[in-house]
Amino acid sequence: MRLFWQKGYEGTSLSDLTDAIGVNRPSLYAAFGNKEELFRKVLDRYVELQGEEMGTALSLPTAREVAGALLHNAAKFLSRPESPGCMIVQGALACSDKSEMVRHELCAKREANVDMLSLRFEKAKIDGELPDTVNAPDLARYVVTVLNGMSVQAATGANEQDLLKVAELAMRAWPR
Repeated sequence: MRLFWQKGYEGTSLSDLTDAIGVNRPSLYAAFGNKEELFRKVLDRYVELQGEEMGTALSLPTAREVAGALLHNAAKFLSRPESPGCMIVQGALACSDKSEMVRHELCAKREANVDMLSLRFEKAKIDGELPDTVNAPDLARYVVTVLNGMSVQAATGANEQDLLKVAELAMRAWPR
């Protein structure tokens, strides 16, 4: 996972993978089928690990707290020295046409986050927490777009304080 996360799908060679895992190519193919299938398994594991944080945030009492927790937690996570940014965001930015499947898979994972937030924000509208004028899918896409931008900023050197300022500014735009 670390290799794909740091180098992206295309930047990670089969030699990188066999060296890191400590197996030869035939063993890698026997275990995972091919690089694409290994990437899918790695991506599923990454989403599982990150999904725990999303689940925790989604269970918070208010939609505002959900968004705030996601943004603040991202600032902390993305700025850690061992974190090369968000694997889902970074990986989709560096895909050529020959890796269209990878780009599609990564975009689908990002879209799933929009869908989860949208459902939570729709519930907030029903509960009277958000005004009827708020479009829940648009608000969800806004939050995810800020998260994605924070990942790009972190990958290019933004520190935790920089990202926390972005999170705070984004929360100032929260619908009243």
